[in-house]
Parts: sequence; structure tokens; C-alpha cells
Amino acid sequence: MLRSFVFAASLCLAVLLGPGPAPAAEADQLFKFYCAQCHGLTGKGDGPNVTNDFPVSPRNFTNAAEMDKLSDADIKNVVLDGGQAMSKSPMMPPWGKTLTAEDVDALVKHLRKLCACKGKQG
Repeated sequence: MLRSFVFAASLCLAVLLGPGPAPAAEADQLFKFYCAQCHGLTGKGDGPNVTNDFPVSPRNFTNAAEMDKLSDADIKNVVLDGGQAMSKSPMMPPWGKTLTAEDVDALVKHLRKLCACKGKQG
């Protein structure tokens, strides 16, 4: 009986502590590490890697009018598969083999905070 209780308690603890959505602070760190080099710390597309001879301008995530044209699925697809897979810039690398699904979901929420918009539904 004690063994069953310990197993059940361990299972509950694993579920509670298992992977879940990344907290906002973690999403901010993910953005700073993976995105800010091109998109800038505040998401305006003015990161330190962007120079005058940069072939494209990185998206300005604070532009609500433009970000509202994108669904969350659109953003996820670009993050996972890279810009070229979505007929966007080949400069945007695919992060699908690097980031977890939870990381990507957290980044989408972070981008929605930056634009203060909900995006296209559907």
C-alpha cells in the first residue's frame, strides 16, 4: 500500500513538474538568445547583426498592423521551419530542431506582447 502511494505521489509530481509552457521570463531569455541578434532586444528589427548591407530588414514585431496579419500558426511555422520555407527571407534560420514546442509557444506569446496584438484568427 505504501509502495502504491509513493508511486502515485511520484507520478503526480512528475506531471506537475514536467514540461509545460515556458514562463514569461524564460520566453524573454529565449528571445534575447535566438531572436534579438536580428530583431533587436525590443523586437523593432534593429538587432546588432543588422547592417546597411543586410539583404532584408528583419520584421519589426512592435508593428501591430503588420503582426495582426499573421496568425499564431504563421509565426510558429516561420520559427520552426525558417523564413525560406514560408516564402520569407532565407536569412531567418529554422529553429525546429533546436527549440521545443513549449519554447515556440512561449516565443509566440512574447511576440504578441511586443506587438500588443492578437493576430489573424484561424
